[in-house]
Amino acid sequence: MSPERPLSIAHVDAEPAFSGGEVQVFLLIEGLGRRGHRNVLIAPPGSASEREGRARGLEVHAVPMRSDLDLPAVVRLRRALAGARVDLVHLHTGRATWLGAWAARWARRPAVSTRRQDRPVARSARTRLLYGRLLARTVAISPAVAECLRLGGVRAPQVIASSVDPAALRPRRARADVRAELGLAPEDFVVLTLCALVPRKGVDVLVDALAALPPSPTPSVLLVAGDGPERAALEARAASLGRRVRFLGARTDKAELLAACDAFVLASRAEGLGVAALEAMAAGRAVVASRVGGLAEAVVEGRTGLLVPPGEPAPLAAALARLRDDPALRAQLAGNGPARVREGFEVEQMVSAYERLYREVLSA
Repeated sequence: MSPERPLSIAHVDAEPAFSGGEVQVFLLIEGLGRRGHRNVLIAPPGSASEREGRARGLEVHAVPMRSDLDLPAVVRLRRALAGARVDLVHLHTGRATWLGAWAARWARRPAVSTRRQDRPVARSARTRLLYGRLLARTVAISPAVAECLRLGGVRAPQVIASSVDPAALRPRRARADVRAELGLAPEDFVVLTLCALVPRKGVDVLVDALAALPPSPTPSVLLVAGDGPERAALEARAASLGRRVRFLGARTDKAELLAACDAFVLASRAEGLGVAALEAMAAGRAVVASRVGGLAEAVVEGRTGLLVPPGEPAPLAAALARLRDDPALRAQLAGNGPARVREGFEVEQMVSAYERLYREVLSA
């Protein structure tokens, strides 16, 4: 195959909602589009990805994918792939991988899959069939996710890290203006977390850690940006802390929020990589993160942030107090963040890696 020939790629995402994985799908599609490749998005009708794809003017095929046992979905996917006339199929979620791998084989198109979660992979006949026979290549977003695949019997998964776009993280308003709008005082030590409010993200641990901070003349404030099913319970948990915890809901101004904070925290109980932490590092913020999955690989202890055990408020409180009371350390960690992101987590690096992978698969 000529390395210059533009490719046609079908991207299949079966999730109804829009989260970090979908952000990565659209970053990849946009990056490939800039290089002249044609991208087709296949997503469930009414899903956030379908709406986002149409809003961006992409070629979108709406295909219901109701469950892993939705055999008619395989027929519908095969029909969509045949109509789209693509060279290759990229499967971006678990359900999309299982259903789409069968459809791609039926349509006689090679398929690659990206796995984003650091959950164990069962050693089973299904795993052997899917990863050993139906998929041409398997990608993990971090070495930790790749290890989960290997322990499940998946041979030679390739690591291509999720990415961030540093240019999109440049704030359009001054830090002082954003802090004033949020009712923050200049002397406040402001901690930010950006995540879905679900148990896996450990926001309850972060709230408890804030309550356990040792006394200081410097006031500490936690900003929680995001929404989800745990919001009401978290607000009740934080009620005794009053204005020290602010729930901001879903926000689109992450660049401004990152500029306004002094430290960023991702207290996840499990994490495939932790793109929010990468964004904080790209924006030049010190990070405190749980020592889990790919998150513990992305955040370098003592260089770009501090790592703490998951699910334990006391060590997290100690790390926050250390950053609060040591501005020099905070500045050092923050200053190293952008260079860490340039080591393999920028969008164009991810796009280049997938572009090479696609051509390798098609040439095999």
